[in-house]
Amino acid sequence: MKYLILFLILFSTKAFAHLGNITGVVYDEKTNLPIQGVSVQLTGFNKVVLTNELGQFRFENLPEAPYKIECSHIGYKTQVTKAVINDDQNTFVKVLLSYKSVELTEIIVPSQRPHDQQLISSLDIKLRPITNSQEVLRMVPGLFIGQHAGGGKAEQIFLRGFDLDHGTDIKLTVDGMPVNMVSHAHGQGYADLHFVIPELIQGVDFKKGSYNAEKGNLATAGWVDFRTRNSIDHSFLKLEGGQYDSFRAVGGLDLLGKKGKAKNQSAYLASEYSYTNSYFENPQNFKRINLVGKFHGHITPNTNLTLTGSTFWSKWNHSGQIPDRAIESGLIGFFGSIDPTEGGETSRTNFNAQFTTITPQNHIIKNQFFYSNYNFELYSNFTFFLSDSINGDQIRQKEKRNLFGYNGSYSTNTTIGKTDWTTTFGLQFRQDITNGTELSRTKDRTITTERLKFGNINEVNAAIYADELIKFNEKFTINAGIRLDYFRNKYEDLLPSPSTHVKADATIISPKLNFYYTFNPQLQLYLNTGKGFHSNDIRTVVSQTGINTLAPTYGSDFGAIFKPFPKLLINTALWYLLSAQEFIYVGDEGVVEASGRSRRYGIDLSLRYQISKLLYFDADLNTATPRSLDAESGKNYLPLAPVFTTTGGLSLQNSSGFSGSLRYRYIANRPANEDNTVIAKGYFVNDLQLNYTKNKYAIGLSIQNLFNVKWKETQFNTESRLQNEATPIEEIHFTPGTPLFGRISFSISF
Repeated sequence: MKYLILFLILFSTKAFAHLGNITGVVYDEKTNLPIQGVSVQLTGFNKVVLTNELGQFRFENLPEAPYKIECSHIGYKTQVTKAVINDDQNTFVKVLLSYKSVELTEIIVPSQRPHDQQLISSLDIKLRPITNSQEVLRMVPGLFIGQHAGGGKAEQIFLRGFDLDHGTDIKLTVDGMPVNMVSHAHGQGYADLHFVIPELIQGVDFKKGSYNAEKGNLATAGWVDFRTRNSIDHSFLKLEGGQYDSFRAVGGLDLLGKKGKAKNQSAYLASEYSYTNSYFENPQNFKRINLVGKFHGHITPNTNLTLTGSTFWSKWNHSGQIPDRAIESGLIGFFGSIDPTEGGETSRTNFNAQFTTITPQNHIIKNQFFYSNYNFELYSNFTFFLSDSINGDQIRQKEKRNLFGYNGSYSTNTTIGKTDWTTTFGLQFRQDITNGTELSRTKDRTITTERLKFGNINEVNAAIYADELIKFNEKFTINAGIRLDYFRNKYEDLLPSPSTHVKADATIISPKLNFYYTFNPQLQLYLNTGKGFHSNDIRTVVSQTGINTLAPTYGSDFGAIFKPFPKLLINTALWYLLSAQEFIYVGDEGVVEASGRSRRYGIDLSLRYQISKLLYFDADLNTATPRSLDAESGKNYLPLAPVFTTTGGLSLQNSSGFSGSLRYRYIANRPANEDNTVIAKGYFVNDLQLNYTKNKYAIGLSIQNLFNVKWKETQFNTESRLQNEATPIEEIHFTPGTPLFGRISFSISF
């Protein structure tokens, strides 16, 4: 009987206890805008949450008592705030975080939402000076880029044993808006990031592999999302000048100032102008203009609105790829050109609207609408006089494009017992409509000698996905997702008269399954698995029977994030990727290259070490073994696929106004053809960035290729014929990398 009475007493105490909630918002002290992803912990309790898109957090069903709330985020001072719950009340807390130097000793391996954590990226963006948007792309461990058009064309990208060309197997976005252009005149997935002003980059989110249900087409080797600033601290003007007639001016104007910050709103305009003749013997006459405007703020207490508009234009000459024999014979110099009339012009105008709503039940609703108007015209000559011994082999690739799209999602979070369930449903739509996608043979950019391809493209990609993140306890988390993609491809061939119309439809289902186990704040193991895909160019799909519209891939990562010492952070993974079929449209020639099935596997290793309070060391080492599965041994190498890369360096945080970074990057020799008889030579290059910053001004020095080594930035095994040659020759053709290139900058804020 006494046990029954004791049970009733305990039950009644539990049932009628005064329980309350603590809610709050975490803001950036300078901008007064909310911060997403802040770790909020109830000191002394096993309760940790992350702030949502509006900077909000919530702890429920807490007994009457005083509490301490600890808020921490990379690059901010940890803030401890007191809160008291009395008599079933809801206590609201406002937290302001201020900037501070990054210290690795304060960083823990988080168990909260491990699928979304980007520790390496967050650290690097805080520690390294940003010089250009290319450098930020290089912050993805193992990712290499190469420019072969004087800075005007999109870079060639290498990652995880892939020569990704200009974006075939990597998905790039800016604030969720796609960068890649499908069925592009120059090649599938073409991704030109030059409309991003580097001073406006807030951070970079990335993940290697195809393990995220939200990411669809092209996200096979991985994906990268640039996040631009919602606000600027002050209006600013920055001037840069350097060798080779190089000049750059960047300015930003804070439109709302203190009045906007008081209302949790911000708006700014920013512009960039660049000019250079570059280091080639043929002056590049490169010009680029960027203009960006952005508004961010509340339209209701629980809804954020972000509006971004931008326009970009660029025009240039370039020296193109040159053959080894032209250098060895003395025909041209190392920075010379065979066809000095190569070059191009491109422009892009964007509009991006993002709405994020948090309901009273803490459900998250996201809506995004985007539009781009894009124009592209490129003149290249890869084979010189191989096909046309009189006029030469110059080609023009041209298109005009309108891109429309929508991204939407609905997320809920529920707790059943001790298990947290985060459920997300998403809907995505994208339509690309081109006018006059063209590949033609030309002479001196002015005469069209033959049209090889000419038509209009209408490509639709609609997708739905579901994602479930299940946190069983503070140690074990599972993420499962699935997405369904539908493609409708239409192509109007304008070469015949009358024109012809062809179409192709396809669907693909992509499941994902990921496991995370956090032993303690110093060690987490993870296993990521998933199916991904890349679409093939419309002209490939509709013209060749047996070619898949959508080429699937299957991959997995087994890795660990751990801190063996307080000042050392390590991220390592064993990975595997199988491509079931690779058919790629080669826009340079208007033909299809089929490489069949392929397999890649390797090891990724990233180290971040704090040498002292001010000095950091980092290194990324990446190996890959890429092979074709449908070719005989010895002839199954994948041309230009990287096999070993490493990047790293030293970074100095602000000390009496000084900061800087000394970087290195190395890519090993790699096969340039299928039987490994032609080698693309590797290189080792160093770059230096130094800054001196005071309250209102900053001075910077940037030096590329610090030790002035001679290196080949991009290389191809190409068959070509020079004007006076009787027979064609197949050998390495390359674009020379920059020699020592110094620039100084001065910026002032007001």
